[in-house]
Amino acid sequence: MTAQVKKTPCFPVHGVLLLDKPVGWSSNDALIKTKRLLNALKAGHTGTLDPFATGLLPLCFGEATKFSQDLLEADKTYQTVVHLGISTTTGDTEGEAIQTTAVDVSEAQIHAALARFTGDILQVPPMYSALKRDGKPLYEYARAGITLEREARPVTIYLLEFVSYTAPLLTLNVRCSKGTYIRVLGEDIGNVLGCGGHLNALRRTHVGHLLLENTVTLEALIEMDEAQRHSLLAPVDALLSSFPQVLLDDDLSRRFLQGQRLALSKEAVQLPEQAGRVRVYRASNQQLLGSAQLREYGVLAPERLISTV
Repeated sequence: MTAQVKKTPCFPVHGVLLLDKPVGWSSNDALIKTKRLLNALKAGHTGTLDPFATGLLPLCFGEATKFSQDLLEADKTYQTVVHLGISTTTGDTEGEAIQTTAVDVSEAQIHAALARFTGDILQVPPMYSALKRDGKPLYEYARAGITLEREARPVTIYLLEFVSYTAPLLTLNVRCSKGTYIRVLGEDIGNVLGCGGHLNALRRTHVGHLLLENTVTLEALIEMDEAQRHSLLAPVDALLSSFPQVLLDDDLSRRFLQGQRLALSKEAVQLPEQAGRVRVYRASNQQLLGSAQLREYGVLAPERLISTV
């Protein structure tokens, strides 16, 4: 008889871990590895980093997964290196070179090109992407040698900062809206400069208010014991810290957790000055109850509710 391998039991784990994703790992592989290290039942990541990219990858566990959409919607910041003069099939180091052009570019020309890509721009998504057409991701068509028409989409480049240029390598800092492809940005800059280009490196440094400096490497995580790993988890509400808070008494908390809309008076509950997204707590023990929309006239509409953690 073949001996059965005993599986390590998994448990409910709640919180957020900021991982510094290593090069060569897909975001999903990094998530699965971390989930196993924490013996967690439920986990999800908050926006994919390509395998060749490194940097901040927020991982959500348990109840925190209910708020991962907030980070998908958040602005992102990257440092990237564009290799001018060589275009590849994927726009990065994972593809094959398809065109090589001599590079004769001045810093003045670079600054002029960068100005064209700052602010609201239109960007055509790459064929090597997870966007779907007829239920199939674009990269599957690309691998089969098929190129489809893609509609340009509006994105915003809040910051496109020149860092250094030692031909043919151009280093930039980029802060952008959701849905921006830095690979496409690098290619477009190279095309405007007349020499083409691809991303030689990409490192994500910010996701919303979360910072790379607070991350842990996968290598370090592997070396820790389970207690040390769990100590690195930020609380569930770390994803909501940019929103104003509303504190409810026990009765209002019970009604809120039942999904009821609450008409709150400023005399009874201290409310933010402006309507919008808020995080909601039980006042008696500072327990996070979930997120809500605070509407006109003090109406609190539950949005995402959490179980007791």
